[in-house]
Amino acid sequence: MPAKKTKILNEIKLSFPSLSENERFSRLAVSGFASQLDPQVDEISDIKTAVSEAVTNSIVHAYKNEIGKIELVARIYEDNVIYIKIKDHGCGIPDIKKAMEPLFTTSPEEERAGLGFAVMESFMDKLKVLSKEGKGTSVILTKKLKTKLD
Repeated sequence: MPAKKTKILNEIKLSFPSLSENERFSRLAVSGFASQLDPQVDEISDIKTAVSEAVTNSIVHAYKNEIGKIELVARIYEDNVIYIKIKDHGCGIPDIKKAMEPLFTTSPEEERAGLGFAVMESFMDKLKVLSKEGKGTSVILTKKLKTKLD
């Protein structure tokens, strides 16, 4: 959520199974939702990439060979900030700090690059990861979009 108290102008909530085809759906849903702010092309691209990485992490790592539920919440605040939360109820991350290190991966056999969190962090203004082993992980992404006057 933004640092100062601001009003939520709009919000969507989605819930979908951790199937790989839903990564594309989630990316398109969030970019469509963000479009009401009339973002620049690079801002939409950044948001789509960050959402893609977060949802892919849940699909690949959270449920380990089973299908689980992924929840996505997106909010638009009055100060042109978009807030996106992607939550799973999977295995959780034992060491968030380690998991956020570039090139760290728990799936080297699948040729994972281990850059998901680094990519999310580079494309968004703020990244927060909350996780509890056996309970799941939440990834919170925020980005202040430029206005036509910026």
